[in-house]
Amino acid sequence: MADLSAAPNMSVDQIRESYTALTRRKRVYGGILLVVFVALMAAGFRTADDRNAGSFSDGIGRLFDYPAEVLGEAAEKIALMPGHMAHFFPALVETLNIAAASTLIGALAGTVLSLLSTRGMARWPRLIPVFRRIMDICRAIPEIVIALVLIFLLGGGPVPAMIAIAIHTAGALGKLFSEVNENASLKPVEGLQSVGATWAQRMFLGVIPQVGPNYVSYALLRFEINIRASAILGFVGAGGIGYELRNSMSWGQGRYDEAAAIFVLLFATIVIVDQASGHLRDRLTHGAKA
Repeated sequence: MADLSAAPNMSVDQIRESYTALTRRKRVYGGILLVVFVALMAAGFRTADDRNAGSFSDGIGRLFDYPAEVLGEAAEKIALMPGHMAHFFPALVETLNIAAASTLIGALAGTVLSLLSTRGMARWPRLIPVFRRIMDICRAIPEIVIALVLIFLLGGGPVPAMIAIAIHTAGALGKLFSEVNENASLKPVEGLQSVGATWAQRMFLGVIPQVGPNYVSYALLRFEINIRASAILGFVGAGGIGYELRNSMSWGQGRYDEAAAIFVLLFATIVIVDQASGHLRDRLTHGAKA
């Protein structure tokens, strides 16, 4: 950046030239980075295409063959769609329960981790890096990897999925919550400390009322993500509607109408949850409109 400390000794033309040169250098660096990024993308795509069982150019023409088969069979058996949707509705409820429970557990764990890793609020300031690394580890490992390990240990079902998503949620929300905590005022905390309040009381009474709306907003956003994650984990035997979708798709033709019904249920649920949580987040962050 330009040295502003020398500005009083520079003329307006010199300052303008210095700023122009700085802008030109930033554009050159940006262009070089863009060229490198594009080159890496092209090289990576070529390597992946060479190692793939089939060529991308050969398979792109058949991209819509499978969706066409599913939609075609669903159209032929459209009268059976309401019955299929009613049949798979309990599995959808199980998926929502997994997402809700994992979001709640993850949000609580993320709240504690965020408070313990924020300067000025941490119970043990020297351990702040430790708690931050814990959050990094929790969100660095994909949910499906954790779920596969837990399924091996606990067997199939919704519990491994719930634990896996909760661990990842704790790391993700803990990071977001800690950034929210940085903007909170420490004056209420200092006032509570002066009258002998414990650390938990200072956090619950001095910090949470300030950051609570943002916490809930982020938790609702994470709930939407966890619905998709819980459906995906069903493909590895973690229960829910994803497990039913895998079974319907693996049987092939003859049960594609069931797969289409599950897709419709998932799409409708995600849209409804997205609209409802978006409305709630708007009310929390901007307040109710008169």
